[in-house]
Amino acid sequence: MNLPKIPLADWIDWLETWLKAHFDPFFQIIRLVVGETVNGLDVFLNWFPPLILVLLFTAIAWFIGKWKMALFTFVGLLIIENLGLWSQTMQTLALVLTAAFISVLIGVPVGILCARSSGVQKIVTPVLDFMQTMPAFVYLLPAVTFFSLGVVPGVISSIIFAIPPTIRLTNLGIRQVPAELVEAADAFGSTPTQKLFKLQLPIAMPTIMAGINQTIMLSLSMVVIASMIGAQGVGAYVYRAVTQGNTGVGFEAGLAIVILAIILDRLTQQVIRNNKAA
Repeated sequence: MNLPKIPLADWIDWLETWLKAHFDPFFQIIRLVVGETVNGLDVFLNWFPPLILVLLFTAIAWFIGKWKMALFTFVGLLIIENLGLWSQTMQTLALVLTAAFISVLIGVPVGILCARSSGVQKIVTPVLDFMQTMPAFVYLLPAVTFFSLGVVPGVISSIIFAIPPTIRLTNLGIRQVPAELVEAADAFGSTPTQKLFKLQLPIAMPTIMAGINQTIMLSLSMVVIASMIGAQGVGAYVYRAVTQGNTGVGFEAGLAIVILAIILDRLTQQVIRNNKAA
């Protein structure tokens, strides 16, 4: 077929240039807020002696879960400290927590809008499909253009990649609230706000928490990719090990990421189980 090629690349480049020219102050504000948040968390986490934080995280794991989870947290974090990756792991944790927090801050309200309006859901669903299927590396290109190199474009890329599960499962959880309960709330004269906060969100919370769990895991999976554009942390060690062919260093850094991922995953899953039991 001799049909002319659609100049999609040219359109995207034009849009990127136009956004950069007209919304650069807005992007700079985002860069400042996100950058200061990550740096503040990083400084805060690294301010404590490692052993104090190990004991604190172990206590949290004991309180939320069981003694096995607390034991794994204690031993796993001691291994990270022993490998000399404590500071880098706290940098990674700061990046993940920032990306997850912003994803939840945006994703839960959008999920609620989708649950309340089928029209909004029809618009948002293909956007989420696009965000989840587009290769994560592609997000790095506009992120670097708008936010320069460093941790900020890494966080923004992580948010775009990780936010869909929170939106989808918030929407799903609210839609799965039994219609009989919703009708009963309407019969008693509940306002939409009362119905949302006193009925729908509490019942949907386990499903919403499952979405947040997936968002945290996806944010953590972006750590190594974000290191390619200047994000610090354990991912930078993995990336450096790959480029230098240093298998040992790469394995150590990878082990630190695995330990952190298991801790975050098990803690959030235990919170989900606690919500279901309640």
